[in-house]
Amino acid sequence: METEEEKEAPPGNDCLAEGKCDGQSLNETDSEPTESFDVQNGLPDGKKEFDAPAVGMEFESYDDAYNYYNCYAKEAGFRVRVKNSWFKRNSREKYGAVLCCSSQGFKRIKDVNRLRKETRTGCPAMLRMRVVDSKRWRVLEVTHEHNHLLGAKINKSVKKMGSGTKSKLQSSSDAEVRTIKLYRALVIDAGGNENPNSNAVAVRKFSDHPNQLNLRKGDSQAIYNYLCRLQLTNPNFFYLMDFNDEGHLRNVFWCDSRCRASCGYFGDVIYIDNTCLSNRYETPLVAFVGVNHHGQNVLLGCGLLSGETSESYTWLFKAWLTCVSGQCPQTIITDRCKALQNAIMEVFPKSNHRFSLSFIMRRVPEKLGGLRNYDAIRKMFVKAAFETLKVIEFEAAWGFMVQHFGVTDHEWLRSLYEDRAQWAPVYLKDTFFAGLSASRPGENLSPFFDKYMHKQTPLKEFLDKYELALQKKLKEESLADIESRNTSPALKTRCSFELQLSKLYTREIFKRFQLEVEEMYSCFSTTQLHVDGPIIIFLVKERVLAEGNRREIRDYEVLYDRTASEVRCICSCFNFYGYLCRHALCVLNFNGVEEVPSKYILSRWKKDYKRFYVPDQGSNNGDAVDRMQWFNQLYRSALQVVEEGAVSLDHYKAALQAFEESALPSQRANFIKAREMHQPGIEPGSVPWQGTILPLDHWCFVERVELKNSSCLVSF
Repeated sequence: METEEEKEAPPGNDCLAEGKCDGQSLNETDSEPTESFDVQNGLPDGKKEFDAPAVGMEFESYDDAYNYYNCYAKEAGFRVRVKNSWFKRNSREKYGAVLCCSSQGFKRIKDVNRLRKETRTGCPAMLRMRVVDSKRWRVLEVTHEHNHLLGAKINKSVKKMGSGTKSKLQSSSDAEVRTIKLYRALVIDAGGNENPNSNAVAVRKFSDHPNQLNLRKGDSQAIYNYLCRLQLTNPNFFYLMDFNDEGHLRNVFWCDSRCRASCGYFGDVIYIDNTCLSNRYETPLVAFVGVNHHGQNVLLGCGLLSGETSESYTWLFKAWLTCVSGQCPQTIITDRCKALQNAIMEVFPKSNHRFSLSFIMRRVPEKLGGLRNYDAIRKMFVKAAFETLKVIEFEAAWGFMVQHFGVTDHEWLRSLYEDRAQWAPVYLKDTFFAGLSASRPGENLSPFFDKYMHKQTPLKEFLDKYELALQKKLKEESLADIESRNTSPALKTRCSFELQLSKLYTREIFKRFQLEVEEMYSCFSTTQLHVDGPIIIFLVKERVLAEGNRREIRDYEVLYDRTASEVRCICSCFNFYGYLCRHALCVLNFNGVEEVPSKYILSRWKKDYKRFYVPDQGSNNGDAVDRMQWFNQLYRSALQVVEEGAVSLDHYKAALQAFEESALPSQRANFIKAREMHQPGIEPGSVPWQGTILPLDHWCFVERVELKNSSCLVSF
């Protein structure tokens, strides 16, 4: 539904001369010379307080977006009105709008003879925006050109407004401060630069120095203090700092001891979370994220980059590879980014690089939202991506979508189709994802620090929240460990597969597998399609819930090798999620198999995985003369004892005694002191001596490492 309305700026926005930002004067007075205007470009000469709107800008609300565009328009010398607005039919919630120059269009025929002077010239200047998945308003299209002269004095924009609305508006000064504050927050969103002649608060600059980190005053010292503190208090802490030729900090990477241990256990599949960097957050963070044995996201390292370039990503990946002793991940999942792609090809040539379907789906409203048949196109897009099982089916569905809706030449869709082998599930059935594939509708790869930072979170604040986030994640993992070890899940069927894996899997992974066992009862008619010696292809029919809560029947082909005890379903659930699907279980059951073959029970999902599995990071030769290898191997072994000791008071005492018996004579006093510090009221899992600094000479050393085209300080 479309409605046309005209909107006016709140009173008090007539002049920016006395406005203030965060309590500081903008130093503009009426006595200053009037700006001259560039008629050709339609913009005033000289320096601007408000940057021009650009595609990709985001605002927290419609009012924020309107206030910003109105301020920009007044500075540029034109008025703003609302050309179109779009509302949801049921809730009447606004989800789209077009703001335009007040000279847009022409007078209606019935108004031509009125005495009012004609001011409309058919001006094309406009801004189109829409609500995206993040619930923010994003600018989708901008036209800057005007076809008329612009004036330096614009008193107000045009809006029909009732007296009730007017009475609620703020006073002149309050409204002015509010408007400028809103824009100051949004400049950061858009990557705008600070006006150097203004006394307003500093704003990060994204393009002035692409070869160094964009830091606020005090950020460098905050980074230094943070890394030094972790160096002293966190054993096995690793960091690298990269400087440019002028000695300015360019890139930073760090990975604490627990993250390094997680790399050994869960570094087989990672995704590169560059949300903050690509969306130009105040903190240019890039995170390495994996998934643990409970299906929870786990941090594998962090970096701050000077820019989204191949060089920066290459440096970061080499730093991470050094941290994990050269062990490359099996699969790397990223956003669609050419710089990322080039860096991964150089540093991880043997890894499977795949694009996240979750990231692609987030961009569908932005990229396709302006198309005429958006809802129908999105529906066909989802069907092609998630519901096709064979390549020929995907090709047919995609071809029908672009032909039927006339979007064959759409640039974004065309580039997606060219990259289809890296994101469409139908092409990725031989790639192991460990549940990070997001190959089902509604699945998302959320940013690791999603609840701890936003676009305006300063670096100093993030460094504080970083430890809070990791502590919360650690607590969640510890509680899940205790629950998995000390409780038995309730069985819902009499299937032997369910009983078998209830004793092995962690609780969360078992719940996911248990759902597959339950859904075996929605499958029927398991029949043989083809027999080739010991290899048999079965057809399994399943009743699935389709659109409109109706049931439809789908066919799934399952290959079964009796001699090798191998089973593969066309849905490839095992590679996508790490456990067998309902269709494969039906075939095993049909052939009289009572237990899931051991090759399909991954160790990474077992409840005792971290207790008995020693990850292989480089050489494990005890005779090696590499101190770092010795340290890593001893640390990983000791960490298992530490985690076991945090389970209960008895475990704690047993672990402390084991450490005391194995410690060197000079170190036994430390363990005796720790035992004496324990009080009955302390809960298991807490660390009563937290904050105590261990002697540096027993575990810390610094080494110089030369990476290609970089001088880096590496600390272990």
